[in-house]
Amino acid sequence: MGEKWVLMKTAQTPTNIAVIKYWGKRDETLILPVNDSISVTLDPAHLCTTTTVAVSPAFQQDRMWLNGKEMSLSGGRYQNCLREIRKRAREVEDKERGIKIEKKDWEKLHLHIASYNNFPTAAGLASSAAGFACLVFALAKLMNVSEDESQLSAIARQGSGSACRSLFGGFVKWIMGKEDDGSDSLAVQLVDEKHWEDLFIIIAVVSSRQKETSSTSGMRESVETSSLLQHRAKEVVPKRTIQMEEAIQYRDFASFAKLACADSNQFHAVCLDTLPPIFYMNDTSHRQVLVYICWIISYVEKWNRSEGTPQVAYTFDAGPNAVLIARDRKAAAQLIQRLLFYFPPKSDTDLDSYLLGDKTILKDAGLEGLEDVKALSPPPENGSAQKYPGDVSYFICTRPGKGPILLSNDKLALLDPETGLPK
Repeated sequence: MGEKWVLMKTAQTPTNIAVIKYWGKRDETLILPVNDSISVTLDPAHLCTTTTVAVSPAFQQDRMWLNGKEMSLSGGRYQNCLREIRKRAREVEDKERGIKIEKKDWEKLHLHIASYNNFPTAAGLASSAAGFACLVFALAKLMNVSEDESQLSAIARQGSGSACRSLFGGFVKWIMGKEDDGSDSLAVQLVDEKHWEDLFIIIAVVSSRQKETSSTSGMRESVETSSLLQHRAKEVVPKRTIQMEEAIQYRDFASFAKLACADSNQFHAVCLDTLPPIFYMNDTSHRQVLVYICWIISYVEKWNRSEGTPQVAYTFDAGPNAVLIARDRKAAAQLIQRLLFYFPPKSDTDLDSYLLGDKTILKDAGLEGLEDVKALSPPPENGSAQKYPGDVSYFICTRPGKGPILLSNDKLALLDPETGLPK
């Protein structure tokens, strides 16, 4: 076996947004949660991580590049994932190239990893979830691992808790588990992405800055100091999870919206009940962000009441970016009209770069350019015509999406097939 070969795999993995939140760990090392959680996987065409993993006898050490910048792999979470995958590696053979890797060889062979997020990292859009899920999925393919997605999710969980939910498309449940070793704390798919195709998801990105309080430290402080978290985990979430599963199964949007909004609000109430309080829904450098968040919540509630049945659900993760889930395409078009009326782009921003993702919704909303945005009338359910240009950086329109895939096109690989270094 020659010493010059490089063997690679490239995968693409979606991010996810929790509608029943994960907040708090019963085991920090294994990342075992204090409650079940449920999420919707987002269309990877709009929000995803692409990761290329490579192995070669010429590599001198494990190395990783994130968004083009080399970073250390010495952290415990990366090491946990690498160790668990290597333990499950099997024989790999490429007869055409004359490459054969025995099971025992994986312990001494080094890896190169390159990863790219097509959305802001560490800004409350679950970049670590997509990142660790993609890492584990790609390595499993490279090393010919036999474990299924649920079993792989228990490995991805040790990198980032929410990562376990990105191993599936559609709606996904992370079962908290009871065992001390975490063997039963894994993700399962509730329904696939085609089950509730009517849904549209619009994300208002107001901040792509890294969070001031990381989710890891925030959770630790909540577990140690918040009595509301204990009540939530023991009394509220078990019942709410059952109700959410039923709402998803029967595509009951009214119940879905009520539960998603309530759980988001309670999650942030837990953050405020923490000592010191955590303000994920506020950006201390921008006072208007808090105004925007209060406006979003108040306006969605007002619109839903005026229609007699919920049109939109809102949920906020650990960051100020609003995730708005519309019941169908018509509601999504109306939502876009309302959002662009109140949060128009700055005069030097074109509509094409202000709404990313699924742009077909603009046609449904009757919006082809900035002149159409300027011509929008004030929504009837809200008396105020005050606008907030510049408060939103951009919007992303997406849908429920599929789970991880392997990319066969070598041109999409992030590493050079000859050297194993970033292109």
